[in-house]
Amino acid sequence: MSTTVLSTVVDYVSHRESGGKRPSWGLLNSSASTPSGSSRAIPRVEYSTTAQDDFEMRSREREMAPHVEDPELRLPDRVSLWIMIATNALLQFSFFITVSSASAYAEYLGGSALFSGLTIGIPTVFSGLMLIPLTKYDEGRYTRPLRIAYVSLIIGNILHAVAYEAKFLYLILLGRIVSGLGFTGFMYTKRYCSDPRIIGIRRRTTLASWLVLGQAFGFSVGPFVGGLLYKVGFSNEVFNGYTSPGWVTSTFWLIFAIASTYLFHDLPKPHRLFSSNSVELGASAAPTSPANAPVDVHPAEYGIGELTLRQWGVIISMCWSSMSCFFILGSWEANIPVFTAGAFNYTPYAAGNFIALGGIATIPFLLASVRYAPRFQDRVTLATGSAIGLTGLLLTLILLATDHIVFGSFYICWFLIALGFNLASTCTFSLLSKQFPAAWNGRMSAAIQYSNYCGRVTGAILGGAGVQMGMKNYVAVQIGVVGIGAGLHLTLWKQLKAKTG
Repeated sequence: MSTTVLSTVVDYVSHRESGGKRPSWGLLNSSASTPSGSSRAIPRVEYSTTAQDDFEMRSREREMAPHVEDPELRLPDRVSLWIMIATNALLQFSFFITVSSASAYAEYLGGSALFSGLTIGIPTVFSGLMLIPLTKYDEGRYTRPLRIAYVSLIIGNILHAVAYEAKFLYLILLGRIVSGLGFTGFMYTKRYCSDPRIIGIRRRTTLASWLVLGQAFGFSVGPFVGGLLYKVGFSNEVFNGYTSPGWVTSTFWLIFAIASTYLFHDLPKPHRLFSSNSVELGASAAPTSPANAPVDVHPAEYGIGELTLRQWGVIISMCWSSMSCFFILGSWEANIPVFTAGAFNYTPYAAGNFIALGGIATIPFLLASVRYAPRFQDRVTLATGSAIGLTGLLLTLILLATDHIVFGSFYICWFLIALGFNLASTCTFSLLSKQFPAAWNGRMSAAIQYSNYCGRVTGAILGGAGVQMGMKNYVAVQIGVVGIGAGLHLTLWKQLKAKTG
């Protein structure tokens, strides 16, 4: 009878001592002799490592390959981005810090409420005049225009402050005009946050929301700080309730200018300009170059004559919407100190607090828009904001008609207007930047900024004259402006479609 004897540990040791090679752990190799010469061996089992080797090789290749970011989610250097967002917030602060005491300061030096409205709105006129030559000088970059803005705001606020000691009314106006040269920074912050060389198409609404959040900060904190400084007084000829806003603001800008000089990293100078005729809305092919490489385009390759009627309609609609937002916000900010002084006997400090309270109440909603607005189309955000703001205007008109203006009802109207039109202003430029080629970014940013300037100037003048022309007429004009925008919006609803984000 034959038996099959399996290899054992003893066999393995004996085999090793006899000089045999150690078998691989991947093999179960055994053979045993039997007395009858018949044997049955356990079959050899091999574990292939080919799949594991392939997996490890692919893993190493992925680790060694350079990471290419999705071009639609491209972002620049984070520190530089935050410098631009902070610049926008400080510009808003500088624009509105004088609102609370503008009327009292002008009256002290012999001016009127209409003159105070002019000092609020006039900076944007000269800012608009400065934009065109500055865009020819900036080389498509940001360092030069930012330095010009910082220096202008430092000098302008100092002139605004020394008008008190000089007893010269028009020095207030001159200081605001010089500051207006610095407000060109508004356009450059918008352009930076939609620049296709460094900002992906699905980041633009988010960054526009951050800019609007800075806007809310400016028209909330600015009037509050201006009113607080006016109330404290600091009774001396140099630093008092009228002059302190100018001194404080110029000091802020000096510190910020020094910090940005070392922290802000500008785009490299363009060497070779090239472009693609594809409009970002319809482009589906991803670029072959790395996503973080700046892409330069030549605006001259796209003529205005090439625009279709649909594109002209989109441009006109967005410019009108942008103008109307700042027209209404600017008019209310200029009107509130004048109107509340007669209706509620408010001082500039109390009026500044009233403006600030409305602005502060909008901040949680605008923070939410930073998170959630990119999930919705820009046209939906624009329609929602305009509807909220229009509700506030209609409620104001009803309260004026029934003569039921009290603090609570007037505050609700101001809150709805501040929230609605700030929210609506989020997406006007981001929508245009998504619908037009990258080469048009500079042109579109200038068009939107000029619309903003037009709204600020006319709104501030209207607000200063609101009580004189009658508050019902004052609100009716604003409702008419919003109505025209709503008509354009509804007519071009299909054409306003753009990517989210």
